[in-house]
Amino acid sequence: MIKATFDIRRAFVDYFKSNRHKVLSSAPLVPTSDQTLMFTNAGMVQFKNVFTGQSKRPAPCAATVQKCIRISGKHNDLENVGRTSRHHTFFEMLGNFSFGDYFKRDALEYGWGFLTETLKLDPNQLWVSVFAGDETAPADEEAYDLWANHIGVPQERIFRCGAKDNFWSMGDTGPCGPCSEVHFDRGDAFGPADLTNGERYFELWNLVFMQYQVDTPGGPLKPLPAPCIDTGAGLERIASVLQGVDSNYDIDVFKPLVEKAASQAGTRYGAAPATDVSLRVIADHARMTAFLISEGIFPEKTYREYVLRRVMRRAIRHGHRLGIDNLFMHEIAKTVVEIMHGAYPELTDRVDLIDRVCRQEEERFRETLGRGLELLSTNEEWTVGPDGAKTLPGEIAFDLTATYGFPMDLIEVIGRDEGFTVDEKGYEEAKKRHQSISGAGKIGDEAVAPVYDDLLASVGQTEFVGYEGERASAQVLAIVRDKQTVPHATKGQEVEVVLEVTPFYGAAGGQVGDTGTLSWTDGSMTVSDTQRPLPGLVVHRGTVETNRLRVGDPVEAVIDGDRRLAIRRHHTATHLLHLALREVLGAHATQKGSRVAADSLRFDFAHFEPLSAAQLAQIEERVYGLILQNHAVDTAIKSYTEARESGAVALFEENYGDMVRLVTISPESRELCGGTHVAATGEIGSFYIVSETGIAAGVRRIEAVAGHAAQEWISRGRQVLANAAHLLKADPQAIVAKLEKALANERALKREINQLQRKLNEGGEVLSARVRPINGIKVLGARLDVGDPAVLRDTVDTLKQRLGSAIICLGGEHRKKGALLVAVTEDLVERFDARQLIREVAAVIGGKGGGRADLAQAGGPKTDQLDAAVEKIYDAIARATESE
Repeated sequence: MIKATFDIRRAFVDYFKSNRHKVLSSAPLVPTSDQTLMFTNAGMVQFKNVFTGQSKRPAPCAATVQKCIRISGKHNDLENVGRTSRHHTFFEMLGNFSFGDYFKRDALEYGWGFLTETLKLDPNQLWVSVFAGDETAPADEEAYDLWANHIGVPQERIFRCGAKDNFWSMGDTGPCGPCSEVHFDRGDAFGPADLTNGERYFELWNLVFMQYQVDTPGGPLKPLPAPCIDTGAGLERIASVLQGVDSNYDIDVFKPLVEKAASQAGTRYGAAPATDVSLRVIADHARMTAFLISEGIFPEKTYREYVLRRVMRRAIRHGHRLGIDNLFMHEIAKTVVEIMHGAYPELTDRVDLIDRVCRQEEERFRETLGRGLELLSTNEEWTVGPDGAKTLPGEIAFDLTATYGFPMDLIEVIGRDEGFTVDEKGYEEAKKRHQSISGAGKIGDEAVAPVYDDLLASVGQTEFVGYEGERASAQVLAIVRDKQTVPHATKGQEVEVVLEVTPFYGAAGGQVGDTGTLSWTDGSMTVSDTQRPLPGLVVHRGTVETNRLRVGDPVEAVIDGDRRLAIRRHHTATHLLHLALREVLGAHATQKGSRVAADSLRFDFAHFEPLSAAQLAQIEERVYGLILQNHAVDTAIKSYTEARESGAVALFEENYGDMVRLVTISPESRELCGGTHVAATGEIGSFYIVSETGIAAGVRRIEAVAGHAAQEWISRGRQVLANAAHLLKADPQAIVAKLEKALANERALKREINQLQRKLNEGGEVLSARVRPINGIKVLGARLDVGDPAVLRDTVDTLKQRLGSAIICLGGEHRKKGALLVAVTEDLVERFDARQLIREVAAVIGGKGGGRADLAQAGGPKTDQLDAAVEKIYDAIARATESE
């Protein structure tokens, strides 16, 4: 009997393959065909455009094992993860799909046959539900009849349910239809025989019957001319049934993760409910972490990257609760790779990357975790209700997020542990204020304008002939102006034109779009850009220069050949750069993004530290060597499997079809790429790296130039060098030595200035005269003419030596802000805390500060209150000593 999760996955693929389904690979976790989704959350996501008629079907029917994440939008399971036995952030969904081929009868037969014949589940433990009907849609009597009379499910095990559970729609408009769910009955030990009893019954499979279309929100249901099937079954749930365990966390792909986490914590799973929750959270989050990093998503401050950071930090916090003091996240993620690499070999390819990203993020968070928890424990600004319940103000909660990296849900978890809630409204208001300043807060991509969906459906895909030549005769299929189709365009109007065929490359894969002209019998249009708003649809953006252009007109499409050649040089150079980076830095240095233009290239790649000058020189030399070797650039159309088996590099954020374009430049450089390239590397000419910078955690960026752009860059550099030599009155060869001398002189002058500043502030006799004895303690408060913090600290050290035992408060203006320093000599530290005193005096200048018990500093905007602030120290000590 099949039990192992790996075997279930393989059995599903084999079963549907033998039943004439085309088995397709899992789409990436980052959707490429649906810009409205943050993550792929169901098997049907990669087929959405097929179901809506925007894309051609890959086959009459298909099957997939899809990697899914549900952590955003209406599918957000994060809060339930670890607290229930079946909720996860990352999971695998088994699915079979029919694109106008078979319908309900076959769908039910396939699902029931796989569960009962292939997996050998007891049919008596399977219950089903069907749509009961409502005022908007009729009851699904067909499904009921098929279950009862064709499949043979007893009527007492068939439930009629409402639209909430048994009617599916893609959105307010689009395909929709009833669905039927297969549930597993765990038996009488788990409560009464009622399908709403979630402890006893849980869903194994959902079969969606897309048989209707809604054209307007709230509009009537119209029958689809070719009904479709979309099904989904959670692999982990099926595995829990076959392996005879009550929780998904006890199955073979989860239990080792839980046990690894327990080992790291020095505990055991099952020791205590709270401990078990933390162990399950760590196990679940490690899976999502490993898979997202393997697809090139790294923890950062915005969008998908921020979601990953939230999840990782949530897991790290749970590890902290369990008493795990050492870095552990990378160990759990490594176990994920060991368990899952058989089904997803890319995990093995990226295991070092996963390890390094996990270590780096945990190190970062642990640096601030203790400080953030300390701030929560010492916070005095609580809102207390009539019942004594404490609420953390939203401003403070958001400060924990913005400053210490504490996601809101993590603060809420801590609140449940410590007995407080969070002012969510205040938090959101603080977040909006921050976003209005920083421009952050992106939560989703805008959907493609409806006009492009309509065009793709009506005129079909544009045939690209730009690999073969730079011009083509074509017919105008559509004209778009202000996001609306129009029958014609006149002189001076900015429009988008869709042709049946085109030599113009629409921006994709990092390569910018072509420019050029469209000309017809009595007119012309300048094309300033070419874009692909949807896969397969190419639009030519530009301005009509003369006369009128009509839909149906024949045109001659000609690209700017010189600009295209410059782009081709940069694109091929990008492939060579990618190869050189992997050779010099390691296999982890994979592409994270790129921009290939006529004047330069930009290449983002995975790496964790700035590149040394020697590394940059080595990379540049390797690229230039490949150029000089004049390798032929070969392109070939191959199956995705064949291309990958040949060693081709694929980008995980791309959604490749069955047939792909393989670009081979040398035996070491094989990449899947749809862009345009030179015929041989020698055509690139020159190549120079212009800059190397960091753009995000674990992501570096190289900007470079090739061909004529490289020669222009060298010429500009020579001119800059000549100008610098002229200003320094030196030969270009002697500029470095001359600059070193000038900088040494500058450093000497700065030292002299600092010495003069210190002497100015070392007027010990003058300052000593401000010492006041307060209840036996020497207290000094003084404003200095110089407010540089380093000068204030040096002055404090001098005064402490002079005064012996004392409390000192010094202030001054520095960079148009007030600066304050409070020092407590060692003998008084047990009675007075400099951090407490600095908060009191800093409030006078509208600031706040921190530090150690013996030395603390602060800053604030009210420089006109500095005298009052330093004077405040006397009153503070007087009150403190009187209360002792």
